[in-house]
Amino acid sequence: MATIRKRGTYQWQALVRRKGYPPQTKTFESRTDAVAWATELESEMNKGAFVSRAEAERTTLAEVLARYETEFSQKKKGAKQEAVRIRYWLRHKLSHRMLSTIRSADFSAWKLGEEKRKISPNTINKHLILLSHLFNVAHSDWGMESLRNPIKNMTRPKATKGRNRRLKKDEEKFLIKAAAMVYPMFDKVIVVEIETGMRRSEIATMQRKWLDKNLHILKIPDTKNSEKRDVPLSPRAMEALNALPVQLDGSIWPGIYADMITHKFKEACALGYNAYKEECEAKGVTPDPDFLHDLVFHDLRHEATSRLFELGFNIMEVAAITGHKTLIMLMRYTHLHAEDLAKKLRRPRKGH
Repeated sequence: MATIRKRGTYQWQALVRRKGYPPQTKTFESRTDAVAWATELESEMNKGAFVSRAEAERTTLAEVLARYETEFSQKKKGAKQEAVRIRYWLRHKLSHRMLSTIRSADFSAWKLGEEKRKISPNTINKHLILLSHLFNVAHSDWGMESLRNPIKNMTRPKATKGRNRRLKKDEEKFLIKAAAMVYPMFDKVIVVEIETGMRRSEIATMQRKWLDKNLHILKIPDTKNSEKRDVPLSPRAMEALNALPVQLDGSIWPGIYADMITHKFKEACALGYNAYKEECEAKGVTPDPDFLHDLVFHDLRHEATSRLFELGFNIMEVAAITGHKTLIMLMRYTHLHAEDLAKKLRRPRKGH
């Protein structure tokens, strides 16, 4: 039988001794909790299913977050973004709790609070994915076999549908002109993005040695998915790249990095709208308040992909250009109408 003894005014200590197992002890604020804990341990020992909780009971969430960042996050391509999420949880009150005391209800309460603050479902899910992997690693790799993953059975927020923002008439013209003014060569960044649909990180890290001018191909050695891929370049993309001066360090555009692209793009949109507004006023036309509004750099990847479908490229051809890995990712870029499919079926076929 377990030993339950009072320690101080508000503490109860449970001690479980069983032959073949190391002594297990834990202190609680109530006798009821101490008895429940001891009973559960004894039941597991009787069934031969006991796993020590000691490691999980003396390790805080903050401690495993720090270890996870060193051993896992820093090796990921999204290390910078994940580091921001880890810093967030290190500041959260749950980071001071022992892992064994954290329950699904704790994270469900956090999720509810984030939803009330209008935090996007995608952002919430990224946090939960990080935490879920952390608990799995602690269980499988760090000797905490008794630790349960509190995220595993949680109800996740339903992910929002992907953005569907396309460039409106004249937006591209004003955007490119403004881009040339906010930063040297940034207009060429916009052109290459619209023509290829490359990821922001791929654009930012482009090297001249990757460029095959004879074949009109950009040979990317390492992408987001850790696979090499070749990006076909249109005449317009080649013209933009050929207009760039050769850099001694071998880069395509010096001084431009991923986060900077995001910031400069916002500046270009604002500057482009002002130029558009002035032109409208000069013509006596009411400007569209949504012109270049709510546009982000990633929307150009969507624009490029949509244009490729409009040019008649099939899904496999588009995927080869943009680097999308699954049909699901590409389905929202194309809209197949029954009447168009029926016309294709009516076309004469060889041998019939």
